[in-house]
Amino acid sequence: CPLGPALLFVKTSQGKEEGRRFYACSACRDRKDCNFFQWEDEKVSEARLAAREEYNRNHQPSFTHRQNVERYKNFVLLPLSKRRFCQESEWEKHSDHQFLCDISTAQLKSPSQLLYPLENKKTNAQYLFADRSCQFLLDLILDLGFRRVLSVGTPRLHEMIQSKASQEDDFRVRSLLLDIDFRYSQFYTEDEFCHYNMFNHFFFGGEAARETCRKFLYQGNGERVIMVTDPPFGGLVEALASSFKKLMAMWKETEKEGHNNQEMPMFWIFPYFFESRILEFFPSFSMMDYQVDYDNHALYKHGKTGRRQSPVRIFTNLTPSMIVLPAEEGYR
Repeated sequence: CPLGPALLFVKTSQGKEEGRRFYACSACRDRKDCNFFQWEDEKVSEARLAAREEYNRNHQPSFTHRQNVERYKNFVLLPLSKRRFCQESEWEKHSDHQFLCDISTAQLKSPSQLLYPLENKKTNAQYLFADRSCQFLLDLILDLGFRRVLSVGTPRLHEMIQSKASQEDDFRVRSLLLDIDFRYSQFYTEDEFCHYNMFNHFFFGGEAARETCRKFLYQGNGERVIMVTDPPFGGLVEALASSFKKLMAMWKETEKEGHNNQEMPMFWIFPYFFESRILEFFPSFSMMDYQVDYDNHALYKHGKTGRRQSPVRIFTNLTPSMIVLPAEEGYR
């Protein structure tokens, strides 16, 4: 389908399989968002295959990543009065879309605040880290001595790292963003962003994008890598775990020695009630007490604006005793 290879599903009732198995979109749980459907044992006609290919082609972004990088360079050269930005799309006809004018260069460095979040809970679920949670994650990464961050579906963390790297000469951390939202290709080069579906480990940019990721994971000069991921909470844990294991395997391949019995260090940010599911696939993980907050989520905000405490936690394969939680926020 337009989001890459489909996944094989089966309906279950009380643990028992019911009915025929079928293929459906890996990322969209709702048929309204992607109507791909095929029975496992179905014979598909040539005509239907051709129609499907045509449909997939028509549902790809209107510009390539490289074209978007060029558009960005041209946009920056425009006088402020001519810098207009649609928060929802890149089309010419945006009659009912949210528009911003007089875009400053500083605003362009914070795309997650410029773009209108895609809040479809099961596909994109762009609930963005609150500043305090993002800062805590970055401080923790620095304290633990990591110098490369593979940011999988964490645009705000990537943005914070990019921003600090451009402003502070002695800031040595680098980040690569893997995200399903292609709008980010308007702000980041091909070395900073790969269009990626974390439900089926699909790189939309093909082998070139895989190579970008591989190169980034290669630990030159002893620079340690950590992966930080914040998947949609409605996503299937099994599909996510499969993709994350493939990213871990990619990391393992980059260095023949030294990784023998190790896993790539990882922070998986997810609600605590999925703990048993995550441990099923990653027995070495443990859950931290830190509550992760979000800016644009009615329930998971910090303090008075949120209706209750956030259930979102950090699962990690790092030794828990290495992780110091912020005392000023009441953690001991």
